[in-house]
Amino acid sequence: MNDSVEEFYLAHGSEPTYWLAYSGGLDSHVLLHLFAELKKTHPINLCAVHVNHGLSAYADDWVMHCKNTCEQLNVKFVHYTVNAQASVGESPEEVARESRYAVFSALLAPNDLLLTAHQQDDQAETVLLQLLRGSGPKGLSAMPAIKAFSKGFHARPLLDYTRADLTLYARENQLEWIEDESNLNTHFSRNYLRHKIIPLLKEQWPQLTKTFGRTAEHCAEAQALLNSMAEQDLEFCRGQAVNTLSVEKLLTLPAARLYQLLRLWFKASGLLTPSTAKLQQVQHVLHARHDRTPLLLWKGAEVRRYHDDLYALSSLSPHDVNEILVWDDLTSPLTIAGIGTLSTAQQHHGLRKDLANITVRFRQGGETCHLPNRGDCHHSLKKLFQTWNVPHWERDRIPLIFCGDTLISAVGYFVDDHCLAGENEAGYCIKLILNG
Repeated sequence: MNDSVEEFYLAHGSEPTYWLAYSGGLDSHVLLHLFAELKKTHPINLCAVHVNHGLSAYADDWVMHCKNTCEQLNVKFVHYTVNAQASVGESPEEVARESRYAVFSALLAPNDLLLTAHQQDDQAETVLLQLLRGSGPKGLSAMPAIKAFSKGFHARPLLDYTRADLTLYARENQLEWIEDESNLNTHFSRNYLRHKIIPLLKEQWPQLTKTFGRTAEHCAEAQALLNSMAEQDLEFCRGQAVNTLSVEKLLTLPAARLYQLLRLWFKASGLLTPSTAKLQQVQHVLHARHDRTPLLLWKGAEVRRYHDDLYALSSLSPHDVNEILVWDDLTSPLTIAGIGTLSTAQQHHGLRKDLANITVRFRQGGETCHLPNRGDCHHSLKKLFQTWNVPHWERDRIPLIFCGDTLISAVGYFVDDHCLAGENEAGYCIKLILNG
C-alpha cells in the first residue's frame, strides 16, 4: 500500500492540497497513516478533514480522537459540524453524505485533491446496491479511482485493496480507530449487504469483491462509449435557442440513444437526472402538438417545449402576476418575489431621469407599446412576444415598466423611444438579475 500511495503522489505532485476525508474509522485511519508516512519523505501539503454529523452521542469524542491522532502524526487537521438530520421520507445515509460532500466541495481550490478511503469491498457493495436499484452501466460503473469534483478532483487511492488488507495494515502498525455504532445498523441498505448478504455470497464466490471490481471497470468502459455517442448526438440535436434541443431531430433517434442524450443534457444543464420512468415521459412532450404547452416536472427541474425547441430548466418559482410594485427611486434595486432583482446603471441614451410615477407590473393581456424608430404606431405586446419567439412561460415573468398607465419598457426587450434621454444625456439602463 505504501508503494501505491507513493505512485499516486508522484502522479499528482506537490502543488495541490491533499484534503483527506478522515472519519476516524479503520479505513480512513489507514489512509491517513499512509499519507502521514509519505509526508516524512515528500513535500506534500496534507490536511485531514473531519465532518461531525451530530448523529451519534459520541460525535464530540470522535472529533477529539481525530484531532489528537493528527497531532501525533504531524498532519494538519480541520473539522466542521453540519446538520445531517433527515426529514420524513429522506434517506439518513444520503442526507449525511450530501452534507459531508458539501463541506469537501467548499474546501477545494483549483486542482486540489479530495482523498477518501473507499476500498474494494466498498466497491462491491456499491455495484450490488446499484444492481438492486436497476441501474444501467453508469450506476454499475460504481466508484472511479479518480474523477473531477468541485474545482479539483476526488481520488480513491485504496480502491484496489480489500477491507482485510486494510485491517492487516492497521494491526501491524498498531493503529487505534473509531467503531461507529451506526455501521452495525442493518436497517441501512449498505450495512445489510455488508453484514448479511455479502458474507453468504463470499462462501460460494470468495473472489466476489475482485469480480465486482471488474464488473465496475467493464461498465465504466461501456459508459464511456455511450457518453461519446451521446456527445455526438447532442451536437446534432442542438435547437435554435440557446441550450435547447431540436424536437424534430430528437425524434429521429432510437429510444435508447434519446434517453442517453437526455441524461447527458440534463447533467450538463446542472439538473438532477430523472428516473427512467420520468425520462420515458419526455416522449409525451416531444410528440405534443405545436399549439400545446407540455410540461414535465421532477425534483428541482422541468422540461418544456416551445415550437421545435426543447428546454431543460430549473423549476420556476411561483410569483404574483397581479403584483404592482412602485419604483420611485430607480437608483435603488427592486426585488421581485419569485423572479429576481431589478437594478439600473447609468448609460447614454438610456431611460430618462425625469420620469415619474414608475411602477413594475406583469402582462395581463391587451398591452400595447411604442417601439424605437417605429413612429407613433401602437404594437400589441402579445404579438411582439410571438414575433420575438419568447417562450410562453417566460412572457408572464418579464417585468414591464410603466410610467403612469403607459407601458414604456419590457425589460430586456425594448424601451419606448419617447422615454429615452438625448444622445448625449445620461439615462438609466434597467437590468434583471434572476433568482438562483
